[in-house]
Amino acid sequence: MTNPADMSHAMLVAILMHHGGSLDLPASAFEADALGGRDGSWHAVAMEPQDGGTVRLSVRPRPDVDEAGIDYQ
Repeated sequence: MTNPADMSHAMLVAILMHHGGSLDLPASAFEADALGGRDGSWHAVAMEPQDGGTVRLSVRPRPDVDEAGIDYQ
């Protein structure tokens, strides 16, 4: 089973490869408000299959649990 760090890395690589291997982002994309909540936790990412063979990645609040909060289905 994939661990959360490996899954995050895989999502990032998939996004970059889909955009030709690189993607320009504004520096503000890495500000604390953009990356996580006010409590200092990182945002989580949901990955949901869509019709037509695509996958939607979306930002979600991190679950209030001690473990990673990942649910494989």
